[in-house]
Amino acid sequence: MRKYLLPEGGKFYKANLHSHSTVSDGRFTPEEMKRRYMEKGYSVIAYTDHHVMIPHNELTDESFVALNGVELGVNNITEDNPVQYKARKNCDICFIALSPDNINQPCWNKEDNLPSCCDAAGKAIVERFSDVLRYNPSRPSFVMKYDPEIITAMMQEGRECGFFVTHNHPVWSSEEYTDYVRYDGMHAMEICNYGCVVEGHDEHNAKIYLSQLRAGKRIFCIATDDNHNKEGRKCDSFGGFTMIKAEKLEYTAITDALLRGDFYASEGPEIESLYYEDGKVYIKCSPAQAITMTKMTKNVSAAFGEDGLIYEACFDVAEDEGFFFITVIDEKGNKAYTNAYFLDEILK
Repeated sequence: MRKYLLPEGGKFYKANLHSHSTVSDGRFTPEEMKRRYMEKGYSVIAYTDHHVMIPHNELTDESFVALNGVELGVNNITEDNPVQYKARKNCDICFIALSPDNINQPCWNKEDNLPSCCDAAGKAIVERFSDVLRYNPSRPSFVMKYDPEIITAMMQEGRECGFFVTHNHPVWSSEEYTDYVRYDGMHAMEICNYGCVVEGHDEHNAKIYLSQLRAGKRIFCIATDDNHNKEGRKCDSFGGFTMIKAEKLEYTAITDALLRGDFYASEGPEIESLYYEDGKVYIKCSPAQAITMTKMTKNVSAAFGEDGLIYEACFDVAEDEGFFFITVIDEKGNKAYTNAYFLDEILK
């Protein structure tokens, strides 16, 4: 029996799920970001400025959805550990509201209770927007500091408050396996963060994603720009995106698709279809030099085109191989990644 892993119906919408505007440290206004991204074929931007959640519902129309969000971070700088900024370890998390009406900032709720992670720049941002920030009065103030248990509490708080929760750029953040394997509550992690890549970091995180899956985490993967709208050789826009398949271009249709995992992450290649049937997985994609399947076991599969290009592949996968995800690699070396799929869920 055929089971579509990416929905057969609906339409793909190109999305950037991690971005920064002039609300915090980005160089373009939210309106300018919308214009520039739409010119590149995007239909969705999650506005995730640092420290403050400012809704941009006025930007949503029939051809564009502005997702409301915020990026919050914690670091290991304390009075006893006054490490330099460039040497510190930190964890950054994006919270994307599942509903356009959800405009209360997660994890903290009092105007005089700034997140402990806020530096001077962050405090200035919070002060600048204090008249429009909304807090959840029904929840206690949330003291944030770098600790896997607190990071887990932040992620779970985000879930409970109606947000899609992502873990960002673990390489840039200097996080180790012993750190992130203890986080519990993210919906997805960044398998590629393009803004970090153009700065010189190896923020291609398939190995980290695999290690999380093998540790028992059932999470998705996204690719993002994390753009601050730099230009020139270090342009950090249009390099990492998430292709979301939804029935229509509407806020909750997009976020419902995120919750279901109806998307894939990419730096360029496109995936047209993906389904499971009778012990095999079938994929069709844009021209590629290789298509690989990574599994819970060491039994990796790969397909190559006889003429140098390949447009589809079929892989055998057994129930005892646990899970798999597929990587499409184009002629330039850019990659697209499917989410991980678990055989017990496919076969139930």
